[in-house]
Amino acid sequence: MTEPHARHYIDGHEISGGQLVNLIDRAEELKAGRPVEGGGTLAGKSVAMLFEKPSTRTRISFEVGTAELGGHPVVLRGSEMQLSRGESVEDTARVLSRFVAAIVIRSGSHENVVALAENASVPVINALTPEFHPCQALADLQTLKQRFGKLEGLKVAYVGDGNNVARSLAIAGSLTGVEVVVAAPHGYQLETEVPATLTDDPIEAVSGADAIYGDVWVSMGDEETAEQRRADLAPFRIDGHLLSHAKQETIVMHCLPAHPGEEITADVLYGERSAVWDQAENRLHAQKALLEYLLGT
Repeated sequence: MTEPHARHYIDGHEISGGQLVNLIDRAEELKAGRPVEGGGTLAGKSVAMLFEKPSTRTRISFEVGTAELGGHPVVLRGSEMQLSRGESVEDTARVLSRFVAAIVIRSGSHENVVALAENASVPVINALTPEFHPCQALADLQTLKQRFGKLEGLKVAYVGDGNNVARSLAIAGSLTGVEVVVAAPHGYQLETEVPATLTDDPIEAVSGADAIYGDVWVSMGDEETAEQRRADLAPFRIDGHLLSHAKQETIVMHCLPAHPGEEITADVLYGERSAVWDQAENRLHAQKALLEYLLGT
């Protein structure tokens, strides 16, 4: 019988602040010396990538990143696996662990990802659940480090729906000395236990911030309440008026996909203060560093 592997990345608490900083530094090295596909530290290893939810940046960055490190990405969809016919998450974990060096999973159930990790003998990486998006937070930290040369002492104002992205950003920030302020209306705010400053005033949040961060107002699964969400979150749009209350050097971040005119205006998303496209690219480099770290290479 295989024994569960201790090194997973599920909610972001599994890696210490010092390790996170080292991981981001390694991501920068990988970005600067991006290797030719087919050679690298994952040579001869396969990584299973299970996507129960649609994905663009997460899937492509993990698939390309694994290949660039010399590994073989095995992309799986939930509907193509026996999970869709009643095989348990626990048995799936046991079987995949006999085949691959790591498992990446994007799921609509955080509990299933936890169960997968508890029963796998290889590292399991949470590529998104309704509660957490820790891989996005890695790219966020890398983007901040690139723009400001440090993490300690920075302030990030997250404005909008207090969701999985906001929660993971708060966790990563607390571990690396980044102050995270989350501005959200009543009913959309994070729980008070999250390591962030919570407010319902977006102007207060962006005052003195080094970065302003947004995300979509209507995520997968929120379609039935879309119109109500848009109405409730309208005062939290990232636009020129909100930026006027921040510093001149404040950057704008967004995890994508974006809906210009809703949570962010087009002039801000595509403007000179936007770090969004670097942020998206950094998903590749940060996740390559994460794979190396978890696999001990």
